Amino acid sequence: MTKNINLIVKPEENNLRVDVFINKIEGLISRTRIKNLILKEKLKLNDEIIKSPSKKVSTGDRLILQIPEPKKASLKPYDFKLEIIYEDEDLLVINKPAGIIMHPGAGNYHNTIVNALMHYNKDALSTIGDELRPGIVHRIDKDTSGLIVVAKNNETHENLSIQFSDHTITRVYQLLIWGKLRPTSGKIDTFITRSSKNRQMMEVSNSKGKRAITNYKTLEIFENDKTPTLSLVECRLKTGRTHQIRVHMTHMGNSIMGDGTYKKKYKKLKNIDTNLENLIYKLDRQFLHAKTLGFIHPKTNEEMVFSSILPQELENIIKLLKKTTK
Repeated sequence: MTKNINLIVKPEENNLRVDVFINKIEGLISRTRIKNLILKEKLKLNDEIIKSPSKKVSTGDRLILQIPEPKKASLKPYDFKLEIIYEDEDLLVINKPAGIIMHPGAGNYHNTIVNALMHYNKDALSTIGDELRPGIVHRIDKDTSGLIVVAKNNETHENLSIQFSDHTITRVYQLLIWGKLRPTSGKIDTFITRSSKNRQMMEVSNSKGKRAITNYKTLEIFENDKTPTLSLVECRLKTGRTHQIRVHMTHMGNSIMGDGTYKKKYKKLKNIDTNLENLIYKLDRQFLHAKTLGFIHPKTNEEMVFSSILPQELENIIKLLKKTTK
């Protein structure tokens, strides 16, 4: 059943963007969802359908926002063992392995985290997002491992979405990069936009795109005559743009080990420990792990923080690096 929200613009709300205005009045609906509803032609302004979330409103304007009944996902369940770190009646926290994508899309409609969630409990997932993404509040890349939170109902989904858009979620990643960062710790603050040369990639821009902020610190530097110079780095995200850490590290001149998309060209590794060389060349993923995830529980208002250890294939590289650089 479709729900209609009727709003009238007051003098103090004159000249606001229409998505900002609706979000200000209807605080329980995230701006992302409001934008998506406008793009799907679900908003009327003075009886005319509006398609632009950035349109400005004027005093006395009448708005009707339609919120349709969410579509039920009809996705094929995937018998994949999820590593569930935490679960209650509102949400799940999952430790995602590398090698599996989050939700169905071009080329893969079956072997995804969403399909695995459908197999686990298809009747306990939020439905307000895209029907191909039930429960999915945020994403991490296919070849990145680590923690994600999944919403089991629509109220939880909206609440978590607002926390993500307000940048109050704690997200800490560990990564291994080529070379050394200069300075060894700091803040990267740029715009990120889609690459004009390759639509599958993102790039730093001086003026266009979305603002992206990454706070980083070097945890350990590995260098001697038996290893290439490598740095174990921790990144704390202020924003969560597509490929943000990967793009920011490449922008600094230090791409992430195993990142086949954003890698810089490196000379063939010479005179290094054979075991280490084998581990590096066998790595079929990027050395990027979502280690810590923290948020306010939508129902209890309790602060919840979860941590996970590096997967074995990444931990093995760190152990060997420590051993060879003693």
